[in-house]
Amino acid sequence: MDINNIDSLAEEYLWEDSAGLQSKSLGEAAGSQKIYVNIDYVPPGAYSARYHSHSQQEEFFLILSGAGTLRLDGAEHRIKQGDFIAKPAGKDIAHTFYNSGEETLVILDAGTNESEDTCYYPDENMYMQKSNGIKRIFNGSQLDTSWYPNPNSDSN
Repeated sequence: MDINNIDSLAEEYLWEDSAGLQSKSLGEAAGSQKIYVNIDYVPPGAYSARYHSHSQQEEFFLILSGAGTLRLDGAEHRIKQGDFIAKPAGKDIAHTFYNSGEETLVILDAGTNESEDTCYYPDENMYMQKSNGIKRIFNGSQLDTSWYPNPNSDSN
């Protein structure tokens, strides 16, 4: 086990998008297997993620600095340094953070690493299903409700 420092992480544990959203994968850098621990840096006017829920992944968030808005289960809540929330899996509780403040919103983002998980994005009616290392993305309007796994019948 190595002792790591947040200010000297290898490039492979750093991620940034075109809006300036940054994430540092501390758990992965430290060798965590069952949980992930990230520090997310959300610049003013940006979102932490698309509004989504998880079928299997449980999450916990702690606001380390800054202020903004948490959209959670259809309602908006003001959040600030020191606020924290747990989001259980499989409850169809969608969430996203938006930095409506003037300084970077810094979030400790921790949760379970799940080999099987489905994210649902209700604003777009999209699904991202993760299984056996493969991600599949599909639109909810494309769901086939006529097929059943029963080998001896055309119905359930």
